[in-house]
Amino acid sequence: MHFEPNKLYHVYNQGNNRQTLFFSEENYRYFLRRYKQLVSPFVDTIAYCLMPNHFHFLVYTNYRSTETTRVGSLMLTQLSNGLRQLLSSYASAVNNAQHRSGSLFRQKTKSKLLENSSENYPLIAFHYTHQNPLVSGLVKRLEDWEFSSYQDYLGLRDDNLCNIALAKKLIDANWGNLERESLEMCENKKTLIGIF
Repeated sequence: MHFEPNKLYHVYNQGNNRQTLFFSEENYRYFLRRYKQLVSPFVDTIAYCLMPNHFHFLVYTNYRSTETTRVGSLMLTQLSNGLRQLLSSYASAVNNAQHRSGSLFRQKTKSKLLENSSENYPLIAFHYTHQNPLVSGLVKRLEDWEFSSYQDYLGLRDDNLCNIALAKKLIDANWGNLERESLEMCENKKTLIGIF
């Protein structure tokens, strides 16, 4: 993955063959703890959502994100290496707990640079990330899904993972009525189709 400093990215991956990644609530919590340890030091997290078989993060890079480090014969950015360590350590823990072996995640984590345009991709990605549990039928209300940053943006929780002040500078959202804006975008699925 190629990352540039001071840019907003949508980073995502899913279970190999779309298999389940998170088997229990503790799996979700463990993944987020490892994310805080291995990835957060190198980015500002803007939004996230963990789903049973995939995940989404919106991250804003800095110069630490793009510093390189040697991993064996490879040179990786700190952000790429943090993501590699996150997925590897999580897969190892889950494989051990589930008495399984082999690949848990798809081989390549994807990232998409979100630049402002007439389509306002940062705003679309922000809402798309949070809407996953509702669209897939896991909850009836967005704020009911515990494993996304949506509750933090509504002021229902503060887990200190997301840089909300930076998000408000980067994303042209209706911060005063975020819930309504998100639901309107969710109803207008044409906005989201083909974006990710």
